[in-house]
Amino acid sequence: MPKNSNSIDEQAARHIIAKRKNIPDAQTLISKICEGNTTALSQSITLAESTAARHQLVAQEILTGCLPYANKSLRIGITGVPGVGKSTFIEALGKYLISLDKKIAVLAIDPSSSISHGSILGDKTRMNDLSTNSQAFIRPSAAGDSLGGVARKTKEAIILCEAAGYEIILIETVGVGQSETAVHAMTDFFLLLKLAGAGDELQGIKRGIMEMADLLVINKADGENKTAAQFAASAFTKALHLYPVKESEWSPVVKRCSAINNEGISEIWESISAYCALVNSNGYFENNRKKQNAYWLKTTIENTLKDTFYSDPQIKDALSQLLAALNKGKTTPFQAAQELLKKHNSKN
Repeated sequence: MPKNSNSIDEQAARHIIAKRKNIPDAQTLISKICEGNTTALSQSITLAESTAARHQLVAQEILTGCLPYANKSLRIGITGVPGVGKSTFIEALGKYLISLDKKIAVLAIDPSSSISHGSILGDKTRMNDLSTNSQAFIRPSAAGDSLGGVARKTKEAIILCEAAGYEIILIETVGVGQSETAVHAMTDFFLLLKLAGAGDELQGIKRGIMEMADLLVINKADGENKTAAQFAASAFTKALHLYPVKESEWSPVVKRCSAINNEGISEIWESISAYCALVNSNGYFENNRKKQNAYWLKTTIENTLKDTFYSDPQIKDALSQLLAALNKGKTTPFQAAQELLKKHNSKN
């Protein structure tokens, strides 16, 4: 009996492994994505995120096929410090948008461990109600080694979600830091979640993040924290008046909400809608998308060059030797880098 059981287990394992090795047909996936098939959408995002060369070839074919059906959504970036309640806020906003008959996709980026390189990817658990709604698609991805807490393939995932008919794409980052630049460069609207009564008011007045934000939202404005949230909103509003007018001609505003109690969500959507009306009428929306395309073209080139460099067997060998020499004090990081670059350039 145990022998038969093991045999069944081995057969099942072989079947699963064989299934994983089979790459779905690109044209079939394109057709299913455009029909709104979430399984095909997930498979295609997985192919786009894969580093395997054969997967990348299929992913590029899928992206090319989906491109004519993309660029028709509103892309909203949502960031804030860990603990500010991003997942709870996104679920509340998502459920409200669905009540308006909108289809939404959530691209949630989870931090990756620098030790194990793993990620929890628990956003579907934290957004339990939203994850079971047929009008919503939630895709958690690991940030990997990319700076700023944005997965390198998030841009491609946006295109695929748009082709699948999702009208609003919500991009949740791991938290503030260098993530603002990357999120800002792939979204139409940038929303910054803040906390009151946690020393966050002073941090929020720093120029970089404040200048990027189109809307500041004081979350957890409930219970005993209501008064503190009101004071924080007043402080942030005054700070915003110190900054020059944005290129979009939009004047950022401060809102308060309690995501857990579903309070203030409709007012936040009203502000986003007002912003969209303005930037569509003055031409900023389209111009900003063009700038973003240029940014991601350059970023893709840089990432590709980096991958090509480090995957070169000769560079790997030379790097190992130069690291040993570096540790013995026989060279400097700058000399070693120049030597590696010369070796790489001589082959091209």
